[in-house]
Amino acid sequence: MDRVRNNPFAFVRACGRWLRDTLRNPFQLISVLGLLVCLVAGVWMWKNGLLTSRQALEQFLEPYGPWAAVLFVAFQAVQVVVPILPGGLGCLAGVVLFGPWYGFVFNYIGICAGSLAAFAIARSCGRSLLYRMFSQSLIDKYDRWTTEGGRFTRWLAFLIFIPVAPDDYLCFLAGTTTMRFRVFAAIIFLCKPAAIAAYSLGLTLVFQRVLGLWA
Repeated sequence: MDRVRNNPFAFVRACGRWLRDTLRNPFQLISVLGLLVCLVAGVWMWKNGLLTSRQALEQFLEPYGPWAAVLFVAFQAVQVVVPILPGGLGCLAGVVLFGPWYGFVFNYIGICAGSLAAFAIARSCGRSLLYRMFSQSLIDKYDRWTTEGGRFTRWLAFLIFIPVAPDDYLCFLAGTTTMRFRVFAAIIFLCKPAAIAAYSLGLTLVFQRVLGLWA
């Protein structure tokens, strides 16, 4: 803060560096653009009453039939591999569009599929992919666990279980280790439901009890 006060252009330069780094990294650029699109879509849904009326939302989705669920599952799978928006917002979208229970199921299917795909892509491409997609600080933070033998498997299961870990990165990181695919798949299938349920059901309570939406 002192640096910003002493130099009013420090914040502008910091934003310029962030923008330059984002433009150099296509994955970060996709994430930023995806987040902007989601914000615009959220504003549009709010103005058209889709966030305040469950009936209006159901009428909006009705013409698409089962394809609405199919497209959402595919989107969730893709956004694990190419981080279009934070995972919590993806789970929120499932709750908003399909309700807490169907939203949980569709989130689970899409995220599990994307997690397995991320592992397979990293296994094929190697560690160089990590440096293209993620920051050096994030890589350094979790790298030491990959050299601790069986402890990485236990740490991965724990981090996938809780809802605050960088799951997308961990899936790619696991793919660069010697972990077997079936072990990783078991961790994803068994540990993912807790985090997804925390996001899906927790966000539903926030929407209904705190924001008064669809109450």
